[in-house]
Amino acid sequence: MKLTFLGTGTSFGVPQLGCHCEVCRSPDPRDRRTRVGALVETDDGTRILIDTPPELRVQLIAADIDRVDAVFYTHDHADHTHGIDDLRAISVRRGAALPIYGARDTLDRLARRFPYIFDDSIRPLPGTSKPEGHARALEDGESVELGGMNVTAVAVPHGPFSVYGYRIGPLAYITDAKSVPAPAMKQMRGAKVLVINALFRTEHPTHLSIPEAVRVARELGAERTYLTHLTHDNRHADLEAELPPGIAPAFDGLTIRID
Repeated sequence: MKLTFLGTGTSFGVPQLGCHCEVCRSPDPRDRRTRVGALVETDDGTRILIDTPPELRVQLIAADIDRVDAVFYTHDHADHTHGIDDLRAISVRRGAALPIYGARDTLDRLARRFPYIFDDSIRPLPGTSKPEGHARALEDGESVELGGMNVTAVAVPHGPFSVYGYRIGPLAYITDAKSVPAPAMKQMRGAKVLVINALFRTEHPTHLSIPEAVRVARELGAERTYLTHLTHDNRHADLEAELPPGIAPAFDGLTIRID
């Protein structure tokens, strides 16, 4: 399995608009972070896209990705969904609607926000095209098999909301979580690689802090952990140097192999 980090920044992105801090002006390309998204490619070539951040077109071009077989949404916040129209080039190329998975309420809100994508009765005018997707709701703990891998939805709290992490074979992927309760830990245990959000060094009402994410990583016991959803408070090189062995900050474009 191959995992590509398409984006690793918070909803503001890095550099943050109007900010002139050292990180936002950093020459290190790892400090330039678009909004969070990832792509998993199984050994048979099946490509699973997690979220459609606003920079999706640029992210996929940078990663040389022109085909996706399914989309899984963690939740419907704008920084995770508002690149959804960029799926048009993918659904047009495949000549069929993309299967789009997520929690039922997430998919319902996306269908209200972007009805032209999910409503088959809305047809493009001759000579035009539109993105096409078929919503497929998943319950917490429900799995679907793609590319020889079970993809399991795992609910975690995001402040007052519930969002989905995903267990994909040896990968545990969690973003925008405030905590990882015992039932979710049970679903994720045994993963070789953990991806988890880490916002500030101090506590936040809706996201894990860096110390909290490190504690979750140690409890889960994955061989490798990568922090994502990082802010401009975190210079990549500094964070990399201070994290314990086996835990590292991810960065846009990072690709790793998971055996």
